[in-house]
Amino acid sequence: MRQFLLVFIPIFVAMDAIGILPMFMGFTGNLKPGEKRKIINQSLVTAFLIGIVFLFLGKWIFMVLGVLVSDFKIAGGAVLLAISLRDILTHEDKHKLPIETMGAVPIGTPLVVGPAVLTTIIILLDSYGIYPTVLSFVANLAITWVVFTYSGRISRFLGKAGSKAVSKIAGLLLAAIAVMMIRKGLSGL
Repeated sequence: MRQFLLVFIPIFVAMDAIGILPMFMGFTGNLKPGEKRKIINQSLVTAFLIGIVFLFLGKWIFMVLGVLVSDFKIAGGAVLLAISLRDILTHEDKHKLPIETMGAVPIGTPLVVGPAVLTTIIILLDSYGIYPTVLSFVANLAITWVVFTYSGRISRFLGKAGSKAVSKIAGLLLAAIAVMMIRKGLSGL
């Protein structure tokens, strides 16, 4: 159980389902329930496929490119730090997107599974193995499905200020994880 939590928590923080809820609501707020369900399904299938492909091919890509896991930890940590700082310091406005592809891009990727999640899962795979990483990834996608499915209720409960506060706290945790990854990468070299 402890090992599962050690893998689950970093993916949970990187995926940040509650933090992306305001953006999801902005993209899907005016849609009919059927359209919203279609977008939720499309986004989670996209996120799952990208995450799983990266889990299984990420190390091979590293080998072909001559990239060490320590190099990726440092680079990934730097990217995570930049993403977390952007999320902490800014707020993105709503954009009108085509309904046909909105679930895949930008919701499925890069919002649900973007650089933060991909960096996190490849490093966790190296540290904890395939089974805890895949299980934690799928569990976090299930949480994201619940958050998206009940987005209206969650948003009303948290309010705008609450959603923003949760997003900023997740950003701070992501920044701390990024610094830890850079530290581990540097010590691995």
